[in-house]
This record gives sequence, C-alpha cells and structure tokens, in this order.
Amino acid sequence: MGLRITTWNVNGIRNPFSYQPWRDKKTFEAMFDILEADIVVMQETKIQRKDLQDDMVLIPGWDVFFSLPRHKKGYAGVAIYTRNSVCAPIRAEEGIVGVLCPPNSSTQFKDMPRDQQIGGYPRPGQLQLNGNIDELTLDSEGRCVILEFPAFVLIGTYSPANRDESRDDFRLGYMEALDVRVRNLVAMGKRVIVTGDLNVVRDAIDTANLLERLRKEGMTAADFFSAPSRRVFNQLLFEGNVIEPKDEDRENPVLWDLCRLFHPTREGMYTCWDTKKNSRPGNFGSRIDYVLCSDDMKNWFIDSNIQEGLMGSDHCPVFAVLNDTVETHDGEIYIKDIMNPPGVFKDGKRLREWSTKDLLPLSAKLIPEFDRRQNIKDMFFKKPATPKTTSTPSQEASIGQADSSEKLITTRSTSTGTTDSEPSSSAIAVPSPDKSSSRTLKRTSSASTTSNKSQKKARTGPTRESSMKGQSNLMGFLKPKTTDEATNSEENAKPLTDGFDGIVEAESSHGPIETETPKADIDKSKPNSIFNDAEDVFDPIQAKESWSKLLGKRIVPKCEHGEDCISLVTKKPGMNRGRSFFICPRPLGPSGEKEKGTQWRCGTFIWSSEWKPVNTS
Repeated sequence: MGLRITTWNVNGIRNPFSYQPWRDKKTFEAMFDILEADIVVMQETKIQRKDLQDDMVLIPGWDVFFSLPRHKKGYAGVAIYTRNSVCAPIRAEEGIVGVLCPPNSSTQFKDMPRDQQIGGYPRPGQLQLNGNIDELTLDSEGRCVILEFPAFVLIGTYSPANRDESRDDFRLGYMEALDVRVRNLVAMGKRVIVTGDLNVVRDAIDTANLLERLRKEGMTAADFFSAPSRRVFNQLLFEGNVIEPKDEDRENPVLWDLCRLFHPTREGMYTCWDTKKNSRPGNFGSRIDYVLCSDDMKNWFIDSNIQEGLMGSDHCPVFAVLNDTVETHDGEIYIKDIMNPPGVFKDGKRLREWSTKDLLPLSAKLIPEFDRRQNIKDMFFKKPATPKTTSTPSQEASIGQADSSEKLITTRSTSTGTTDSEPSSSAIAVPSPDKSSSRTLKRTSSASTTSNKSQKKARTGPTRESSMKGQSNLMGFLKPKTTDEATNSEENAKPLTDGFDGIVEAESSHGPIETETPKADIDKSKPNSIFNDAEDVFDPIQAKESWSKLLGKRIVPKCEHGEDCISLVTKKPGMNRGRSFFICPRPLGPSGEKEKGTQWRCGTFIWSSEWKPVNTS
C-alpha cells in the first residue's frame, strides 16, 4: 500500500482517545495506528501554545506543524503530522497568504529568499477583500499549514463556516485567498493537494434531502449554488456545479475531488453530522471535508474514501492513498524518492535515517518547551548508554520561561547515534509539589531526594499521602488512569462547533427541531441564557424538577415508541426561549424530520410545564 493522507476535523477534542475504539489508549500514537496514515491533517484543534503537551508534540517517529489562533482562545487551529520514516517536507509555512513570519524571524514568508519560500502568494490586485478584512486578519485565526515536498505542495486548511452575516466577508475573503494561492502554485508548475474541512457542500448529492429543504425555504438550487463562497469553490473543481458564466480568472478548473473521482455516484457519503440533533445514526449529514489534487497528479492515487465508523468528533476522517510508484516527467519513480529531501531515498530504498537535522523551523519540536527533549516512553523502554543526570543553566532558563513553577531534570546520553525518537539530550519538566500536571513526570535520582520527600510526607499528613497513591513506581505513570479526565471535562462533554455550511448545515430557520438543545449545550456566558446562575435567575420549572429529584424518581412521559422522553431546552429567540420540553429519545432519521411508525425519532413533543405526571407507585 502506498503513502496515505488523512484529514480529520477533531472538533476541539484534546484527548480523542477517551472515545471508542481506543478508549484504553492514551497517546496520539494509538490514533495514528488506527488511521493507518502517513500524513494526518487535523482541523479545529482549538488549542493555544500553552495547551500543547508532550503527547501532542514528542511522538516517536512523527513530526508536527501547528497553526494556532493569534487572538481567539480555544478557536480553529490546524495541525499536520508527518511520519518521518516515509516523508519529510523541505519547506513549511503557516497561513494562506504568506504574511506571517517564520519562528524567530521578522521577515514574512512571502518576502523570504526565493529558494526558501513555497511561492504562489497573491500578487497586488489579485485579492480583493471587503469590509475590514485584510491579509493579516485572514492568517490570524490558525486556519492553514502549508508543507512542500519535492513531489507536491500540501495545503491543510480549515475554512470559515457560514454562521452569520457578520462573518460573510471573512468567509468569502478566505475562500478567494485559497483560490488565488492554489491557482498561482499550479501556474508555477507545482503539483498541489488541498485537504481539510472546507465547510462547503459542492453538489446536491453531498447533503441530505437538499431539494426538499430548499423547497420549504422557497429557494432554488441555482440560488443555493450561486452563493459566493460555494461558487468560488466549485470553480476550482473539475466537474464543479457552476452556474455559467464563470468568473474572470476562474474559467479553468485546477483541482479534482478525489472521493468523487473514486465514488462518482455514491449517495450518503457524508463527513459531518449535527451532534445536537443526534443526526449521525440516521446519516442525515453533509460532505464538507475533502482531499483535492491538481490535474497532473490525478493518476497518482489508487483510492480515496471516508472512515464514517471512527467516532470522537462530529466529523469523520477522509483519506486518499498514493501509489508506491508514480509517473513523472522523468518517467516512473518511487513516491518515497520525491516525498523526502534529496539523498534520503533512492529507488524506494532509504539511504540515510531521518535525524533532528531534518527539522524545519516551523516544526513544533523546536518550540523551546519541547526542543531537545524526547518522548517519556522512550526513556523507559529504550536502553540508554550510561545515562547520567546533569543540568545546564541554558536549559533551565528555557523551561523557566515556559513555566516558572517547573523544575528541570535533564538526562544526557553518551550515545553518538541520533534518531527521531532518541535525540542526543532530553529535558523533562517536573511540576512543583503544589501544582499537578497530566503531562509531566516526577523522577528522583538520589537517596537525599527520597529522604526529603519522606520528610515532606510526614509534615503534610494523610491527605498528602493519599494523593501519592499509585505513584510509587515509574511504571504507574505509563498505565491508563481509571478515570478519564478528558471524558469528564466540560469541553469534551459538549463539543463546540463552528457551524455548518449553507442553508442545510446551518439550519438557520426551518423546523421546530432547531429549538431542541440539550441543557449541557447551553452557553452560560451569554447574557440571554436563563441558565447563567441560580443566584441571578429563578426558573420555576427547573426548581420544580429539582425538588422532584429530591422527593423521588422523576416521572417523564413516554414517546410513541413507549420509551422515556428526553428533556431539552429551546434557545430560539422568542417567547418560548428557555422553556423545557420533552421529545423522543431516538435519533433523527435519514429524512431529517420527525417520523411516524418508523425506528427513528417520532413526533412526540410536550412542554415540561404542561406535563402532569401520574405516579402509579
């Protein structure tokens, strides 16, 4: 099997391994094994630099490149992971228009020396931006990482969603910037792959029950596909759904949709579902995640598909597989030969091993917090040559800048060989006693240290002693915890979404189902929410329900299936905002509507205030 590229919108799940099928796995290595990919492009990482952890960056055999939001916390974010044994990029950039700067530099990517830049940046007059949007704004939200291999340029992107009118200018500006950059790269003679969550439905077959829903909205298919962002996207694609005439400078398509290339008539091939409506079991969704490639490499691919069975996000992964050998101007060549810097592979055989010298400036492994460190597991499962404990002031200063409360323990190996999983030196950040951390490891190397810890134990009493249980040996750190913190965290309990594309994904105005929102999904930060704080707002219905919990088991109505209803709260503006109601607990069916006499959600709807339970006990 050839080289495999996978894209996945993880929707802010910091630890996707709290979900099946890898519940007992606690490292990113587990996910990569399941995806069986060599390049993994993630979107909506929703992390900041301070949130980066060892198991996100120091993965044996992998390199990683991040684009993180500059201003908005817990928002957007793109990461590209590359398997060092198969591929290593020769250049890396952050942002779609090239106005950001490489690490430790004040020179923008587009102003770098020609031999150090990827190229294809918008030329003056090519990109017309509306409103208060400028090029720096487009690149400030962490929406794009671009890697160049000798074989092609890979653009991993997370395009803005169609949430509300205030974002229309940004959304259109970003899509136009992507269009310009791709066309310029192709004009330079470079092969291009674009992959990620583009938040655009390209045709009617790519979203559930589109024509019926448009009819209810009083909108035609022509109107729907003429929306500015969708029109720009479809003009990029061969066989795109474009209402003629095409825009100036967009007359010629340049990219192929690989999933449609291999499955041209397949229906229900969706990649995103509305979790608030529980529409995934009934496969009422949309296809908005893509792997696209330029025309000159269409025949390089041998497969492309979705992995709809993998859970952990409201999106599923999409992948494409490159053949072992490909046709180029120089004849047939092994793909690995042109997926690495010159001199690494020849005729599919590795000539030299990957080393830290191959790291690019944008690699996350060169972030000061992680530089010259190694994965925790390597320290205990590898056999170092005569390890000894040392500490250098420069290393202490580096970690001190990241977290002044952490102490530094540095281990240095006398081994002369260097590999991707065994750097020549490593530093491990250890938290101070009053600060816990799920990504650090405590180590002791002398009897005096152990003695000091014993004295501290005696002084702190039984509470301190109980907190140390289960950590008497180093292997305890490598075993999974019985309680999954990621699963219990509020962020993972209610995944946040950036909204879906268009009239179908946004669900902005049709059907009473839009008002059905679990209480756990209410945004308590909004002033209009009735769930801000119990001290500020009194809800008699909630109070009644709270008393019923104290006085006995709450009685809920049955739906048409004879099953207990679930209680939701409406957020739709109007007189009923904040009211609780009961509906059928089953998921929506393929039609996206309530159905009678089927296995999917029935039409049961009862306001909580109007429900008068009869206790038969």
